[in-house]
Amino acid sequence: MERKQTQGRKKIEMKMIANENARRITFSKRRHGLFKKASELSTLCGVDMAIVLFSMGGKAFSFGKPNVDSIVDRFLNQNAQPSEGVSSHATRHYDATVHQLNQQFHDLRKRLEAEKKKEKIVQNMSNNNHDLLSCRFDAYVNQLDLQQLEQLKKSMEELKKNVAQRVDELNSEGSSKHAQEEEQVENTEINDNDVSTIPHDWLRL
Repeated sequence: MERKQTQGRKKIEMKMIANENARRITFSKRRHGLFKKASELSTLCGVDMAIVLFSMGGKAFSFGKPNVDSIVDRFLNQNAQPSEGVSSHATRHYDATVHQLNQQFHDLRKRLEAEKKKEKIVQNMSNNNHDLLSCRFDAYVNQLDLQQLEQLKKSMEELKKNVAQRVDELNSEGSSKHAQEEEQVENTEINDNDVSTIPHDWLRL
């Protein structure tokens, strides 16, 4: 019996996949494969690495060992001069971006410090006013003799009594007024006989 001949594994042509759905599926599968191979290479050779991918929709995917942030920081902060393959324009753009971000950070920190100083000043003024009033009252009381203190005590008790009485009066007036309004609403009736009819010849009046 003859064995069926096969064409074997076809070599995939390296060009962008035309079908968008197939392209997304291929990206997802190969992304996982790429990250797996990178992890194996890092483990076998003891190297640190970072990979960043952007999908067709602009979503970022990354892999790093030990982590992406530390690798990127090491790459950006290295002292070695950029190779000839690195664009000087990209380097200048990166330097300008870093300078701009640093400037924004310093400006925000200055604004925050200024707001904190304002808040502290307002708090100190409030505390000082309270302390000043308290000190003035204490100083005034310390200057009084026994008879004056007794008179001050009597006056404060009288003031307290008058305030409490006035509060009771206002509460009583409010309750009475509310009760009268409710009573007026309940006693209000509309009768058809009370409604005046408009004469048909009202235009002649």
